[in-house]
This record gives sequence, structure tokens and C-alpha cells, in this order.
Amino acid sequence: MKLQDLVQPLHLLVPYEGTNPEITSIENDNRKVQNGSLFICIKGYTVDGHDFAESAVKNGAAAVLSEKALPLSVPVIIVNDTTRAMAVLADAFYNHPTKKLHLIGITGTNGKTTTSHLIEKIFSDLNHSTGLIGTMYTKIGDQKIETKNTTPESLVLQKGFQQMLDAGVDTAIMEVSSHALHMGRVHGCDYDIAVFTNLTQDHLDYHKTMEDYMHAKSLLFSQLGNTFDKGKPKFAVLNADDTASELYRKSTAAHVVTYGIDNEADFHARNIQMSSAGTTFEIVIKEKSYPIDIQLIGKFSVYNVLASVATAFVSKIPIEAIIESIEGVKGVDGRFELVNAGQEFTVIVDYAHTPDSLENVLKTIQSFAKKRIFVIVGCGGDRDKTKRPLMAEISCRYATVPIFTSDNPRSEEPLAILKDMEDGVSGKDYITIPDRREAIIAAINQATAGDVILIAGKGHETYQIIGSNVYDFDDRVVAREAIEGR
Repeated sequence: MKLQDLVQPLHLLVPYEGTNPEITSIENDNRKVQNGSLFICIKGYTVDGHDFAESAVKNGAAAVLSEKALPLSVPVIIVNDTTRAMAVLADAFYNHPTKKLHLIGITGTNGKTTTSHLIEKIFSDLNHSTGLIGTMYTKIGDQKIETKNTTPESLVLQKGFQQMLDAGVDTAIMEVSSHALHMGRVHGCDYDIAVFTNLTQDHLDYHKTMEDYMHAKSLLFSQLGNTFDKGKPKFAVLNADDTASELYRKSTAAHVVTYGIDNEADFHARNIQMSSAGTTFEIVIKEKSYPIDIQLIGKFSVYNVLASVATAFVSKIPIEAIIESIEGVKGVDGRFELVNAGQEFTVIVDYAHTPDSLENVLKTIQSFAKKRIFVIVGCGGDRDKTKRPLMAEISCRYATVPIFTSDNPRSEEPLAILKDMEDGVSGKDYITIPDRREAIIAAINQATAGDVILIAGKGHETYQIIGSNVYDFDDRVVAREAIEGR
């Protein structure tokens, strides 16, 4: 694509009329620049891309997008905000890929990953070719690609969507984080359906207040568009039992459908029955009832299923096919995942890393546990400190044996994180074991027949970040080794 054609969508106040090289790629990492690249200078928290513009030119950059004048031998396009401009250029360079996809975005504090996988399975079972972007990985057809962020930056996103189209994908499902919405990473994404799971405390290290956090998530719904296209209608799928849904309803011009358990909703669950093997309930749609028997456990699983059913239903998938698909789901990696090595007690690994998600999982375990409940829990370093005493208090409230340990301490001192947790449970009984492996082994060595052990916080993660080092660590592997080593 020629440079003048590429930058035209930016609608520059002073139109660019300089030389017109062929642009073969867009990069914001000077190390990835090749001959013909447009290099975009992005100001980060610790690194300023403007400092690497000259290096990018030496690597072959044909032009540079900048927020200030730079003395370079190639064209320099100056804009007020290179991050916003990058989203526009990425969408244009890859020829507006999301306009050709059925794009579903899911936001919320908890449940995004499970809900996205449920939706992806429904569409796959109906012979749709699917793409998935989220916390665990990016999936394009049958190929899985490791990702650094729940929602990648705009350049990576648009390139990924084009790769999906090249692979024959017709439906893409993605988790949309509050960080991504606030930073504008999803600018240019033409969503057809936006789904809201729930809003509970998390990420206050970034958003500072719950009001700011709630508002960030509202951007997904306000960006659904403001027109009513008969050929490609837009839908907002909202949790009727979460008060934040009222703001999101007001934020969007899209058609709104609701799901819930406690309040009246378009997709309503009733007669919920739970056991250690799964959950049965009825889905009520316009007074017509459909029984469903899922292999997932807990009220939170019912919410995830309802959100998935509503999303598939407004995508014109028959309800019978939706239910058949969901009933075949055995689980999602690291989400209430059982570790079974022949032991007489239950070991569960779950990603629960917020007060609400931890409480939901522990309440679910209480509903079927016959004897003691162990919980191994920590809190991440360099993250929201205010939830640490809350996580500890919830652990002591619902578990028989709470064990506080390290999660991903990152640059913080592990003992300081544990002290923050302990401040929330003064006078309560708990055990502190800073080393996560030792904590898991200790719980498993103490457990007897009928006990339940919850290893919370890391779920599917296969690493632990201590200082600046990343170590191999998988709760499921460590638990299995500990059971086999008893």
C-alpha cells in the first residue's frame, strides 16, 4: 500500500503530500522493522518509541509516524496521538478485517474466558470456523498462539483478524479487558455482539476507583455503533443481576438482551440443582422452558452458560443445538479443573484471583464438600493491594484450613504481600507458607478422604513471576506430583 493512501484515513489537518513509498508492513518495535515498514513511535510507560526512530530507519523503515518532528532521511508523518493513529492505520492496512467477521467481544471481571470458550464451542459444533483471543491464547482455526495480554494492542489485533480471514475463519470471539478499552486497543474493531459478565473489585491499581473501572467497560457498549443495520444488527448481552448493566444499557444504541437468575431477564435460569458432578437447570426464553444438564459446577457457571446461550441465540443458532453443544463441555483449563491422580480427596485448580471469584468458588465447594476445605491462595505483586485483605478474609470465612502463599510476586517482596493479606484476618486461624510449591505439598500431605483442596489464583498459568524472572510452574503439575509422592 502506498504511504499517501495508508495515511488518508487519518484525515490530517495538513494533508501529507510528500514522497510516496510503498509500505509493506506496520511496526511499533524497531527490531521488527524491515525494508518498506512504517515505524510508529509509541510512548510507553518506560520506553519512548521516538528514541528508536533512527534505528528503525537503519533497519529499513520507509516512513515514520511520530508525535513530533524528527531529523530523519525518510518521510515523518506527525500526529497528536500515535496510539490512536496506530489503530486507524492497522485497520486500514489490513483492509478492515472485522467488517468481514462475526465479531463477539466479552468484558467483565470474571467469567470472560469460560464464556468465550463456551461460545466458541457452540459455533464450532455448528461447523463455523472460529477464532479466539483471550487470557489463555489466541486461536486461529486449529492453531494456538501464545499471547502476552488478554487483549492485544491494535496492531497485533488487526493483523490477527486478517490472519483469521486468511485461514477461513468466519466467527471471532474475544475477551476485552478494561485496560484495552481504556487504552484504545480495540479502536477499529467492528463488534456485532458485546457481552457483559459481571463487575467486581479488580485492577484498582490501574483504574483507581470502581466508578472508573465500570466506566472503562462501558466503552465496549458505546462503541457498538449508533445505527440500525438490518443486515448486520448489533446486540448488547447484559447480566440483569449486575447493577452495572444499567449504565451499559444507557451506553449503547444496540439491541439489548438480558440474562440472569435472580432478576427478570430475557434468558432466565430457574430450578437450579448442583452436585459435585455438574449442574441442571431450566433456561426460560419468553415463557418457554428448556432443560439443560451441564458438566460445570456452580452458580457462576450458570451465568456463563446463560451469557453464551443468549449470544448464540441472537446469532440465529437454534436453541436445541446450543444446549446440545454446551452439555458436551467438560470444562475449561484452569477453571474449576479437577486434578485426579487416584487420591481419596478432591483437588481443584481455579483461576479465581479476585475477592468475588474466590468467594463464588468457595461457596460452590461448600455446597458439596463432605469434610474439610483447604484453600491455597496468594495475591499478585504490583497489582491492586486493596483486595489482599479481602481475599484473606474470604478464605478464612469459607475454608477450614486457609493457607496463604505466593502468587506472582513480581517486583514486590513476597512476605510484604502476605503481610497485607494477614492484616485482614487478625485473630483468625490460618497458615502462611511463602513458597507456593511447599504450600501445595503441605495441603496435600494433610488431606484425608473426603476433604477438598482449592488451589486458587493461577489456574491455567504455567509460570510464576518472581522478581524479573519467570519460572516454570503449573499448579496442576505440582499438585499431581505431590499426590503421587505421598
